[in-house]
Amino acid sequence: MPGRLTAEEQAVVEVVAEYVDRDVRPVVRELEQAGSYPEKLIDQMKELGCFGLAVPPPYGEGSVSTVCYALVTEELARGWMSLAGAVGGHTVVAHLLTAFGTDDQRQRYLPAMADGSVRATMALTEAGGGSDLQAMRTTARRDGDAYVVSGAKMWITNARRSGLIALLCKTDPEAEPRHRGISILLVEPGHGYTVSRDLGKLGYRGVESCEVVFGDVRVPTGALLGGEEGHGFAQMMRGLEVGRINVAARAVGVGRAAYEDALRYAEQREAFGKPIWQHQSIGNYLADMATTLQAARLLTLAAAERVDAGERADLEAGMAKLFASETAMQVTLDAIRVHGGYGYSTEYDVERYFRDAPLMIVGEGTNEIQRNLIARQLVERDLRLRQ
Repeated sequence: MPGRLTAEEQAVVEVVAEYVDRDVRPVVRELEQAGSYPEKLIDQMKELGCFGLAVPPPYGEGSVSTVCYALVTEELARGWMSLAGAVGGHTVVAHLLTAFGTDDQRQRYLPAMADGSVRATMALTEAGGGSDLQAMRTTARRDGDAYVVSGAKMWITNARRSGLIALLCKTDPEAEPRHRGISILLVEPGHGYTVSRDLGKLGYRGVESCEVVFGDVRVPTGALLGGEEGHGFAQMMRGLEVGRINVAARAVGVGRAAYEDALRYAEQREAFGKPIWQHQSIGNYLADMATTLQAARLLTLAAAERVDAGERADLEAGMAKLFASETAMQVTLDAIRVHGGYGYSTEYDVERYFRDAPLMIVGEGTNEIQRNLIARQLVERDLRLRQ
């Protein structure tokens, strides 16, 4: 992406791309089909600095722009979407700490998060709430110099391996409006924290997604993000701007992998005496795949540029996540069509891309919710401009 990256950032993206081609793609099919946790690959990502991309100095030495982070995420997802997911929540927590954490909180967690020795995740979703975060039932009751946390969360990535959980919970269940009673606690796994079950999934394998229970977990008051109650919902909404950029970049990466496999297959496979890309129906698939993927990438990078400029990017990140995830779903389906019967076989990777793509449609807020939010934000911006 000429002009969008510094020379150092371009080198970072190239190093990750080389890592994906050299170390990830040759082993991913076996790991994914076995459901094995990619311990070796995660360790290699730590060495590359992937977990420190959002940790600024003086806490880390490898921070990059959000644009660079999005392109690194795309490369990881091109190799295996699960690897990009493993750094997604971790990066959001790094942004939350950088933007809202106290000096003590930053010093305690960010250096270890930068080198990957502490990996972080978010705990937002609940079984009965889904995208309605304000309907959560997990509470944190003040008891002396601690909070006592009770509740359960669903779909927690890396729940068994994270050393830090950014927990969205209610510190004032009676508050009106509801968002004023919501806070974020920085919870370290300990007594009362239980991973109750792993959730079976269509795709996104290797990296676990779990239900976790907080059974009267005692958390020191110093673990309240920013030191003041009632700001958690607004803080998390800012963090999710980066989270949705991650999801959009993942979608672009998965779609790109499907397109590149389809392109190569169409160049090599012959039917009726010529390569199948020369048949108009197949050529049209390839043209549409490449065009929509480029549009999705540009939307994603535009949202990332707003974050780098210090501007609100909720509208742009939502648009990128919506368009890129729908694009990934269509592109992976079209890649199966290009491959014909082989696209349905586990001997080719396109069936994996097709199973991974739906996660981006429902992750970080379903696309149905995204459309509602985008419409509301469009109206709000229009009204502000006309005042």
